[in-house]
Amino acid sequence: MHFASLPSERAGARPDGPCLSDETVGTLTNQAFAARVEAASRVFATHGVARGTVVAVRLPNRVDLVVTLFAAWRLGAAVTPVNPALAHGEAGYQVADSGARVLVTHDGLSLEGATTLAPEDLTAPRAGVDVSLAEPDLDDLALLVYTSGTTGRPKGVELTHANLDAMTATMVEALSLDEDDHSLLILPLFHVNGIVVSVLSPLRAGGRATIAGRFDPRTFFATLEAARPTYFSGVPAIYTMLANLPAEVEPDTSSLRFVACGAAPMPGALISRVEERFGVLLIEGYGLSEGTCASTSNPLDGVRKPGTVGVALPGQTVAVMAPDGTLVPRGERGEVVIQGPTVMRGYHNRPEETAQALKDGWLHTGDVGILDEDGYLRIVDRMKDMIIRGGENIYPQEIEHAIHAHPAVLEAAVVGRPHPVMGEEPVAFVALREGATLDEDELVAFLTQRIAKFKLPTSVTFVDEVPKNPVGKFDKPRLRATIASAGASAMSPGEETS
Repeated sequence: MHFASLPSERAGARPDGPCLSDETVGTLTNQAFAARVEAASRVFATHGVARGTVVAVRLPNRVDLVVTLFAAWRLGAAVTPVNPALAHGEAGYQVADSGARVLVTHDGLSLEGATTLAPEDLTAPRAGVDVSLAEPDLDDLALLVYTSGTTGRPKGVELTHANLDAMTATMVEALSLDEDDHSLLILPLFHVNGIVVSVLSPLRAGGRATIAGRFDPRTFFATLEAARPTYFSGVPAIYTMLANLPAEVEPDTSSLRFVACGAAPMPGALISRVEERFGVLLIEGYGLSEGTCASTSNPLDGVRKPGTVGVALPGQTVAVMAPDGTLVPRGERGEVVIQGPTVMRGYHNRPEETAQALKDGWLHTGDVGILDEDGYLRIVDRMKDMIIRGGENIYPQEIEHAIHAHPAVLEAAVVGRPHPVMGEEPVAFVALREGATLDEDELVAFLTQRIAKFKLPTSVTFVDEVPKNPVGKFDKPRLRATIASAGASAMSPGEETS
């Protein structure tokens, strides 16, 4: 389906049915949502938004952001969601790189080349403006989602309506979504997971979505109990915070059919802790923006294997590839590669990087993985995060999972540190659960029983919280920068950084 027509279709089928909710507008019916989309499209049209143009939207999680998506699509335009936390220069780069004609923002930010509109402007009357539905074309660009930029300047991932159609159809099938489903959105709407899993998929299925504000573990369950959703999607950091809440927090989770986790592999011990404490079924999946969100998932009904991210979703092929481009047998590790209708069109204005990512008909993920005999995928680590110590390959995620098995540990991240003889060595950053105590010697002794000696971290830094990037993944570039800074400051004046 083409999402441009969804608001009017829902309004025609069930005008008074609930559609979207947030704390600013309450609950919008299908008819009210369709009216807002049409009004916003009239406003956009007066500012030159049409097929082939781009609208940038820089808003916190709220209904107006979803209205912007559908209003732009109604005119045949694409949308680039901008992280509200970006600095002026960072936001300016994305708006300029995307070629956005209009910027919808809540704080009056003005950027060269784009007309700034406030959310309130989207409801202004625009009589006489032609907002007839653009001729639907599934090959049109729908979303321009920018990567986090950990390997350089952020890149715009081009996702078409065909990508969204395939991904949401898969989500509806895999999660058995229907008109009774109600998602609670807690992930940021500038990321494809929040848009696809928590908004577009339930709306396509005839269900509804409640858009929560910024995630706060102290207030989350009150929000959940008031909204009574059937599911929500989170990242490991969110589940870590929920699992660490005081024992007296005993929420009513009876409305939930399941909860989902993505963005980064989740330790099996944490999955068990969340399921046992809150009485929920946790479905872990795997994907990336370049694949329109998800490519594998543990099944809702069937065998779930904690420690894996499940099997390939319908319509997609997931394989493991050797450096020479051949596919490796089950049980052997290599780069995870993906084929299917959810694979991006390419990186915006980056032909060389597009060719590298989509080489030989496969999306190259940069993740190291292993497929077991049943086709369940285990993510070993990011290729660029691998540590080579004295010729031995070390995958930080394996060490992180071993550390996480200690009952005192809340979260842990491992990165490589340069070593003059061994090349690199693993170092760990660890945050403890509230009230827990643990020292480096105790942790290393614990790990000695679980991982090989050459994998043991050579130093452990205890921190209040392991830093994370905007989508909830451990911010390893920041940790590496911390190590580099500490190393530089420890040098004598005559030493060189090489």
